[in-house]
Order: sequence, then C-alpha cells, then structure tokens
Amino acid sequence: MIRRQFIQNTILASAAMSFPNVILGSKKERLGVALVGLGGYSTGQLAPALQMTSNCYLAGIVTGTPAKAEDWKNKYNIPEGNIYNYENFESIADNPDIDVVYVVLPNSMHTEFAIKAAEAGKHVWCEKPMAKTVKECEQIIEACKKNKVKLSIGYRMQHEPNTRQLREFVKNQKYGELRMLEAVAGFTMRSTGIWRLDKEMGGGAMYDMGVYPINGVRFLSGMEPISVMAYESVRRPEMFDEVDETMNYILEFPNGLMANCATSFGMNMGRLTATCASGKFWLEPFQSYRGIQGATSDGIQFSDQVKSQQAVQMDDDALAILENKEVMVPGEEGLRDVMVVEAAFKSAKEGIRVKIG
Repeated sequence: MIRRQFIQNTILASAAMSFPNVILGSKKERLGVALVGLGGYSTGQLAPALQMTSNCYLAGIVTGTPAKAEDWKNKYNIPEGNIYNYENFESIADNPDIDVVYVVLPNSMHTEFAIKAAEAGKHVWCEKPMAKTVKECEQIIEACKKNKVKLSIGYRMQHEPNTRQLREFVKNQKYGELRMLEAVAGFTMRSTGIWRLDKEMGGGAMYDMGVYPINGVRFLSGMEPISVMAYESVRRPEMFDEVDETMNYILEFPNGLMANCATSFGMNMGRLTATCASGKFWLEPFQSYRGIQGATSDGIQFSDQVKSQQAVQMDDDALAILENKEVMVPGEEGLRDVMVVEAAFKSAKEGIRVKIG
C-alpha cells in the first residue's frame, strides 16, 4: 500500500510540473480571471461583464495605481492576495485562484505580459490587436504552446450571434456567391495626451479600429487576403503627427473577391456589408458594444441578442478551457490581422499594392 501510494503521488507531482494549468483532484466549475490593466475597457466593460458570466469570474487584478487597486478591492470584494502590480506580477504563478490572465494594456505592452502570464502557467486572453508586429505575435503563440496554456484574442464580434449569422449566410450561400465586402470602423478622437496617439505604444487608427474591418471581412469570407492597397490621410496634422488618423484599404482575396475597408480617428462609422449574387446583408453598427442593428435585402432584421458581448466572449473562452477544447479565436487570428496591418502601412508608405504573407 505504501509503495502504491508513493507511485500515485509521484505521478500526480509529475503531472503538476508538466501541466501547471491543470487542476488536480477536482475539476473547477468556474475559472478565476485576473484583469491586467484597469483602463476604460476593463472598468466599463470587462469587470461588469464578469458579474454576468457563468463559466468564469473576476478573481484578481493587476494595476500600477494603488488608488485603483483599493477601489476595485472594495467594489468587487477582491482578496488582498489577488491584487498585483507590474513589478510583482510573476508571483501570480503561485496563486491557485487565478486560472486566466486577461491582458488589457496599451498595445505595446501586450507581448511582455502575455508571455509572462504564459510562463506563470496561466491561460492567456489578450485584447486586440494582439501585438504591434508579426514577430511579437509569434512570440506570444510560442510562449503559450511551450507552457501548455490556451491563448484567445478578444475579438468579441466572432462570438456575437448576429455576426455569426452573417457568416452562416456566406457559408450556405443563402444569397448566392459572395461578390463584394465592405467594412468600416472608426470614431472621432478628441482626447489628447493619450497612448492611442503615441506611436511607440502602438497608437493610431489602424491598430485600434482598423483590425475590426480586417477581422470582419476575414471572418465573413472564411478566406485570407493575399494583397492590400492602402491610402493614409490626415485632417488634423497637429494632433496626428505620430500616428495615422484615417486609412482606406482594399483587400484582395484568392478568388478575386475584393473588400473595401476604412478606419478612422476622424469620423464616426461602423458598418459591415456583404453583397452576393442574389442579395445582400449588413450590420450597422457592427462593432459597437451595444445597439447592433442590421438587415437583409429580403427583409430579415437584426438587433442585439445578448446583454453583454464581453460576457458571451469570456464564457465561450472559459468553457473551451474547462472542456479542453479549441478556443473560438486563437492566437493565429490575431497574427493574421497584424500581418495585414503591417502590409497596409507598407502599402500606404510606398504607394504600391503589397502582398500579404
């Protein structure tokens, strides 16, 4: 009996070392999520959404602002031991309450903390854009694979029911063969002195909003673009002296399908339209947190179906971890979008069509 118990203990210890993210003994019903970065998106969307989720909950926070830490601790009843700053973040590896780290930082910080989270044995959820460069995206993917943790990118619209319905229309050719796509996303940026206007921090319209049209047309078509032609314009050079204000770009797909896309910090817009051989369908707005609207050429109407897109996204991602299944939006999705972003900047700078990949 003593020998048998020794063997069992050895096997369990070996499994724990090989798979630090595996919960031994009993399966968790809900995953603990730590938000890294307590800016507007975490405060206004993710934290409230985590009060509605079934498969995960807000277990911890990471912030460099002590006042925020105290406020969140009191508001969400977060234990003192689950509150971290950027200097002691690595010690999160020792906390069994935290299963997932959600990176919600300025774009230039995604790579560092996504990799640190993976190395701590925590599953990684990373906001879009995944990173500033293709190389950084590849580093994140490799770190998650090496440490045997799952990686999901925060493209909530792939989880949104109306957007998924449009994808089904294309797959089933409900309105015939897909002939053209249009996708635009932007808003009027008025704030100054913020990281979205800082090139080194990954600011600019293309990184912040341009990935919505890119991911939208990739998702709807089910194909990868092979080239891009992009045109950059600036209406307020005194404000946009480092980063792009507006970018128009045309994506070409392998079968000749074209997608007309645009993004801007200089105008409010949000539309995703698919034109097919025998009809069309669209969402407008298509990327807003709420108020989704749309229709088809034969009269089908679309509107909000869920109370919180973020809650649906996080529940889907948590369930994939709990059931050890493939996540809906893996790291490769973020990588492919950043490939397009890099090619678009090259095209706009050189005035030529640029191949992707």
